[in-house]
Parts: sequence; structure tokens; C-alpha cells
Amino acid sequence: MLGIIANIVANGVAVWVATLIIPGVSIEGGTPAQSLLSLAIVGGLLGLVNAVIKPLIKALTSCLYVLTLGLMGFVVNALMLRIAGWLAGKLGVHFDPGQFFWSTIGAAVVVTLVSMLVDRVLVARDQD
Repeated sequence: MLGIIANIVANGVAVWVATLIIPGVSIEGGTPAQSLLSLAIVGGLLGLVNAVIKPLIKALTSCLYVLTLGLMGFVVNALMLRIAGWLAGKLGVHFDPGQFFWSTIGAAVVVTLVSMLVDRVLVARDQD
């Protein structure tokens, strides 16, 4: 259970950092409490999408991963952000990962790096 919460926090922080760094990426929540709730929802959705849909997409595009020397991973991560944004919209949360190509790819890079960093910090604290 703690791992799921750590994943949601890591994804939420990563999305928040992406909204600060990448133009065109936004999340709206109104009050600070609503913004935190929106980030938690998007973080949870992103974790769910990465756990369920991403392995299928990676299996279908495995040849492209090899041909592009792994750069296809950025496109797949951007697609996961788009799917999480679509799902968030269905739940009434406004999360815009930006225009599909450059801003969403940039957001995918930022989310991946920040999520890995936050996850490592949370796991390291959990092991102490």
C-alpha cells in the first residue's frame, strides 16, 4: 500500500514540476487544496496507465524501441501522459499535457526524470 502511495506522490510531484518547466502543460484546481487533489488524481491515473497500458504498448512497439535505440520510449511516455490527461478530463480534472509533439515529449522527459528521482528518495527513506 505504501508503494502505491509513493508512486502517486512521485507522479504528482513530477507532473507539478512539468507544469512549471514546460510551456503548454497545465493543471487547474482553483484553491491550493483543489490543486493538490488534482495532482493526486493525475498522479494516480498516470500510475494506473503506466501499470496497465504501457506494457502492452511497449510490447507492440518493441521493434521500434530497437530501431530508434530507445528513443521510442519518449513517444510512448508522451502517449501515456495524453491518455492520463484524457482520463483526468473524464473525471472532471483539467490536466493538459500540451500539444502532442514537443511540449508533451518534453513533459514526458521531465515527468520520467522527476518521478525516478522522487521515487528513489521515497524508497531510500522507506529502507532506513
